[in-house]
Amino acid sequence: MFVRFDEGMRLVELMLIMILRSIYSTVAATPRLNLPSSLPSNCTRQCGDIKIEYPFGIGDGCFRSDGFNLTCQNSPPRLLLGDGTIEVRKIDMDQGVVYIESPDVTLDVDAQNISAKLFDLKNWPLSFNLKIVLSDSAWKLLAHNKFYVIGCSATANLVDTITNKSVNSCSTKCYTNASSIHAWNFGNGYCTLYWDGSIDERSSSIGIQLTRLDGTDSHLINTSSIKVIMNDTGYDVNTEEVVQEIMKGNKTGWMASLGWYISDHPTCKEANKNGETYACLSQNSDCYDVSPGWSNINYTIGYFCGCSASYHGNPYLVDGCQDTTFQLSPQKDYCAKKCGSTEIPYPFGLKQGCYRDESFLLQCNQTSNPPTLKFGGNFVRKILLDKGQLELEYPLQGDYYEYAYRERPFIFAEENLIMNWVIEHQHCEEAIRNGSRYACVAAQSSCHNKSLGPRHDYFGYLCECVGGYKGNPYIQNGCQDINECKSPASYGCTGICTNTEGGFSCTCPPGTFNDTKHGGCIPDKKTTLLLGVIVGTSSGVGLLFFTIMLVIISRKWKKRKQQKIREKHFHQNHGLLLQKLISSSENVVERMQIFSLEEIVKATNNFDETRILGRGGHGTVYKGILLDQRVVAIKRSKNVKKCEIDQFLNEVAILSQINHRHVVKLFGCCLETEVPLLVYEFISKGALSEHLHKLNDHSTLSWNDRLRIATEAAGALAYLHSSASISIFHRDVKSSNILLDDNFTAKVSDFGASRCIPLDQTHLVTAVQGTFGYLDPEYYQTSQLTEKSDVYSFGVILLELITGKKPVYSTENEKDLNLAMHFLQARRHNQIFDLMEDCIMKEATKEELDEIIQLIEMCIRLKGVERPTMKEVEYKLQVLRRTRIKKNKGLCIVEDNEETGYLLSASSYASGKGTSRNYSMEKELMVSQYYGR
Repeated sequence: MFVRFDEGMRLVELMLIMILRSIYSTVAATPRLNLPSSLPSNCTRQCGDIKIEYPFGIGDGCFRSDGFNLTCQNSPPRLLLGDGTIEVRKIDMDQGVVYIESPDVTLDVDAQNISAKLFDLKNWPLSFNLKIVLSDSAWKLLAHNKFYVIGCSATANLVDTITNKSVNSCSTKCYTNASSIHAWNFGNGYCTLYWDGSIDERSSSIGIQLTRLDGTDSHLINTSSIKVIMNDTGYDVNTEEVVQEIMKGNKTGWMASLGWYISDHPTCKEANKNGETYACLSQNSDCYDVSPGWSNINYTIGYFCGCSASYHGNPYLVDGCQDTTFQLSPQKDYCAKKCGSTEIPYPFGLKQGCYRDESFLLQCNQTSNPPTLKFGGNFVRKILLDKGQLELEYPLQGDYYEYAYRERPFIFAEENLIMNWVIEHQHCEEAIRNGSRYACVAAQSSCHNKSLGPRHDYFGYLCECVGGYKGNPYIQNGCQDINECKSPASYGCTGICTNTEGGFSCTCPPGTFNDTKHGGCIPDKKTTLLLGVIVGTSSGVGLLFFTIMLVIISRKWKKRKQQKIREKHFHQNHGLLLQKLISSSENVVERMQIFSLEEIVKATNNFDETRILGRGGHGTVYKGILLDQRVVAIKRSKNVKKCEIDQFLNEVAILSQINHRHVVKLFGCCLETEVPLLVYEFISKGALSEHLHKLNDHSTLSWNDRLRIATEAAGALAYLHSSASISIFHRDVKSSNILLDDNFTAKVSDFGASRCIPLDQTHLVTAVQGTFGYLDPEYYQTSQLTEKSDVYSFGVILLELITGKKPVYSTENEKDLNLAMHFLQARRHNQIFDLMEDCIMKEATKEELDEIIQLIEMCIRLKGVERPTMKEVEYKLQVLRRTRIKKNKGLCIVEDNEETGYLLSASSYASGKGTSRNYSMEKELMVSQYYGR
């Protein structure tokens, strides 16, 4: 078949068109790539002071793909990213970061809100927050951007302008009443914004929204402009110092950062399959997967190229990674040995020529006090050459491992204050073969392999001095001989030590033999050994005898000294006079005795803590068991003035003559201590106050019990006032000084404040003493103690018995009330029964309550002459009790108390609650309470 020529030409044209369309569609579907083996000679290498390296470039054929193309403006020189909207300040090829001019937005003083786009990255292979995946457990974050919001009273929202979704927000407030010292801290004057980890870090467009807060209701300052600025401050930054610099308008050195990556394949593995587009062209380069932001490292969006360990340069060009120049020994003339108190051994250093390579570069901050040593963003406390570790001053932030490809010899340890390192990532065998870079240069050094990382998947080698040497194995003559003979015991040498190069010898002295490191040297003659045994035994026996004699003499001396002290105290306390007083009365001899200190010590088990019954203002009370098995209470006073000793002895003599069943008996005393000890009858059930005022519980004392106890106590006080050989005014009558025995029989106790007067006198002028709430107001004003003072105090006790309240108690509104004054006030307003305890209202009759109320009213009258005597009080109580018994004739009254045995507490003997004391400080209060109405 033949085809005409013109028809054949049309067929050829049609075929060419179809081929061209196919080629165009293929090119359109693939990103535009420039993959040169070497850059064209006409490519611009620098714009101003900024060096430009591939894959970045200016002009066709000089950059890899869109996003890496740059524009350079000449007047003044400015390097711009892409289409010229973002200014580039620096390109870090090693770290994979483009530093750009920090974008900022300002909300004027008179504006209420503003929305602004900071920049748009389009679909370029750039990100605000990017990390390089180094292994299954290690990665490195490239950008550390932070948004600073400075000013008063506004809310800032970080917005993805494509989705119009809020990424993060914060508020800054300034209060009108804030002091200048706290004027600027987080939330007050400024706040900061980060990328939220839940947001897709591939967002390519970012904006900021500023809205002013309404300060009328919160006393906020809202008359300032608001400024937002984005900056890459890194990890180690003082936020408040940054804020102060922004306020001063100082932006020198301020830059934001963008991480960049190769986006034609999502992983290194896939990219390496396509050799034509694979970006890591240098044979001495490594490839790392890249993940966005804080997402899972298994989610990758591209890859990044870096020169292998011990190489530096451009991994995106053939032969771009060159061998690193190593400094095999420091230049000793100017290399610093210390930073503050921290030593800096080679391979570390502060200046070029002082460190092995840039991986071991440190910084010394001389402006701090003291100077501080830093590695990257971490403060170094100590460098451990032998272990290959940096000991850090502060814990590392986070619990992850960070392993930088340009700092490959270093990795964070599991301990948060340790950073491990190796010299190079080679095994010792490989390093020794490559002699030009082998680090163990000291003659007496050796190499050993070390594994790093949580899975020990990173390796390298360290150098160490061989046995017998110490020092720095990384410098010539760095390992020096250890002189073991300076401290031979530390090396197990007990003989004669001789130092040798790299070691030592240890021999026994002449005339001895044995292994000096195991057992020591011993004499080689049996006679010498026997003589040593005899001398040693004799010395031991003599020393033992001397020690025994010394102990015996010491004990005798101490015993004699103690006996003299006891005799001294006995005479000072007028023991002879008391013995004379006791011997002059037959009644006293029967019940009263002077105990020795030895008896008291045995009775109290040497004043054992477990024998303490109570502590009070006057002293401590112990429970004791005498040799005749009597259980007693022993009062050990804190202090007694010398001028009161005579009075004390007189009171002891008087109290010893009191024989009343409702008065606590005084068995005797001990005068062999500095302060005399008193031995009382032991009362088991404690004080009346403890049964009336139980915490969170009601009293179990019935009305019959209370009436009987009041009658018994009144009888005891009446006896003291009128029936004894000499009148005794108690002066501290209160419910805590009325004790109850096993049968709940009342016993009046604590005569430490009592005073004795002749029967022909009616009062005694003395210093005011008593307990607040019980104290007679007339006695307080005149200092004249009469028997009516005890009557007033007893009236308060009767009030406690019928109300169950303390003499001074708190109401629901926490106001303290005087029980006696409250009683009189309630009596005037006919509200007296509101004060009564519920159980009393149930058990007592109205006639009985009227009688007892009338008696109380008489007892607590302000004028003493209007009060009854204790004998009259006792008589009225006996009549009231007899009347009640007659009414209940035939009824067996059982004192129902289920309380168990009770060890005497502080209130029983040591004046616990309501301790007696002088009341000069309360004078004004007392006057206002009793006479101010």
